[in-house]
Amino acid sequence: MNRTFFDRPTVWMMVVLAALAVLVPMMNLLVPETSPLHLETYTVSLLGKYLCYAILALSVDLIWGYLGILSLGHGAFFALGGYAMGMYLMRQIGDRGVYGNPELPDFMVFLNWTELPWFWSGFDQFWFACLMAVVIPGLLAFVFGWLAFRSRVSGVYFSIMTQAMTFALMLAFFRNEMGFGGNNGLTDFKDLLGFSLQSDGVRMGLFVATVVALMLAYLLCRSVVASRLGAVSVAVRDAESRTRFVGYKVEHVKLALFVLSAVIAGIAGALYVPQVGIINPGEFSPLNSIEVVVWVALGGRATLFGAVIGALLVNYAKSWFTVEFPEVWLFALGALFVLATVYLPKGVSGLLRKQEATA
Repeated sequence: MNRTFFDRPTVWMMVVLAALAVLVPMMNLLVPETSPLHLETYTVSLLGKYLCYAILALSVDLIWGYLGILSLGHGAFFALGGYAMGMYLMRQIGDRGVYGNPELPDFMVFLNWTELPWFWSGFDQFWFACLMAVVIPGLLAFVFGWLAFRSRVSGVYFSIMTQAMTFALMLAFFRNEMGFGGNNGLTDFKDLLGFSLQSDGVRMGLFVATVVALMLAYLLCRSVVASRLGAVSVAVRDAESRTRFVGYKVEHVKLALFVLSAVIAGIAGALYVPQVGIINPGEFSPLNSIEVVVWVALGGRATLFGAVIGALLVNYAKSWFTVEFPEVWLFALGALFVLATVYLPKGVSGLLRKQEATA
């Protein structure tokens, strides 16, 4: 590895995440509940959810910050990864559901389905669900990107198309006949790999797995950015026509990073579902994808660590506002984005770098 790979933000990010992976479980499992240092299991699950969002923000920053492609539909890839894991968790309920059917989930029994749909086959296996959480978002991104990039769709038109894609998927998944739980989605999960999802040990395991996934996703994105592919992607972002003129297959570069970004988003969704306990069509909402863009913009585009910081800051602020001032949260989010655009054009990461340079 060269020095450009292990830059200071990357080293600090790995140190902080490794510390979280060690300290958070210790503060939950080993510190007595009477101690002020004790972390509630609910807080740990909330932190895990934030870290899933950080992985999603990384995937958006990879293509928006370094390739110049603004996707307003990455919530679709996140949700598809979540549904893949949710289908596995539903199959694990077995006869412990409300209707006691060992094969069919409760919502299928309620809708008078007599047999399990073919596309649910295989989801009783954990490895298959993990594979589908990667393959399905990646395949959708490949087909969508191949059609869009070969037609040289870019800019605002590409953004609108991605938003239309996730909106269409949301409408489709709301339909009961699709076989994904309709409006209610998938919920009431019991076990993961035979262990109760309600146990503190499983919650800690999911948290640590999310931290590790964020570390690996960050290092993967960093390796891409520091490679020749990353240099070409920046050239495509800054001067696409010139990059095409010197002989690079711009469509191939765009497609490769777009698919990789979708796969990372799908992994984030698969980790998200067992920690929050539900997945429904609302995750496809275009508003969710727009929120991710706000996280990246606030944290700082084309920095990677800025995307992580932005996701954590905005979602913490969202949790605080929805408790203290629930009726003004959307106004606060809009104001936060406007203020960041006006006073922090390079995001929080730009402010940190400026202070470091003047120190």
